[in-house]
Amino acid sequence: IVVKLSARYSQQHMESSEDLLKPEPSSPEELLLKTSKSSTSESDNATSSISFSSVYTDDEDSGHCSSSVSYKDRRREAHTQAEQKRRDSIKKGYDSLQEMVPTCQQLDFVSGYKLSKATILQRSIEYIQYLVQQKKKQEEELEALKKEVIALHIMKSNYEQIVEAHEKAPKSPGMKVSEDVKFQLLQAMMDTLYESFSSSVSVANFTELSGCVFTWLEEHCKPQSLHELVVQILGQLSVQSS
Repeated sequence: IVVKLSARYSQQHMESSEDLLKPEPSSPEELLLKTSKSSTSESDNATSSISFSSVYTDDEDSGHCSSSVSYKDRRREAHTQAEQKRRDSIKKGYDSLQEMVPTCQQLDFVSGYKLSKATILQRSIEYIQYLVQQKKKQEEELEALKKEVIALHIMKSNYEQIVEAHEKAPKSPGMKVSEDVKFQLLQAMMDTLYESFSSSVSVANFTELSGCVFTWLEEHCKPQSLHELVVQILGQLSVQSS
């Protein structure tokens, strides 16, 4: 188009130059003919300019439409990729959950097909509840074992004090206690301790039993308490034997 317009412009320029070189018309007929040619040339120039402008306008409209369509395509493609990525993440999460939960690693008993997402979630919730219950049970057992250890430490300390007191007690080699007296002493001690144990300890549940046992040990099984009990029983046996 540009080449054609340039050629036409050159031709018109040459014609204009030729017109300038021509002598002035000497008659009215020649003047009228020259005016007609000039009008025709101007009309052709205007038509060429309009055609050239129309060509560039059409090209601009076509480029704008192409840009708009390309933007919509890119946006649609980005949305599709984001949606696919979201679905892949959800699927990966369900697959990982199914691998970690033991009850989700088997097929559906009813249909025999792969477990649905709703079934996976339900079984996962049930398994988590089971783990919470097991954790609570283990914590209770651990607490009971701690109390048992404390009780054993108390008993060990009491026995050590009894042994230490016995070793420090003065010995009289001339006095000998018969086996019958020893048995009566032990029996009387056990009866007295059992009566205090029955009246002080509650066996409603393990927690209450543990607390009561600790209290009873601290109150009735101290070396001083046992010493007083032995002295009291020996006095009773002495009275009975006399």
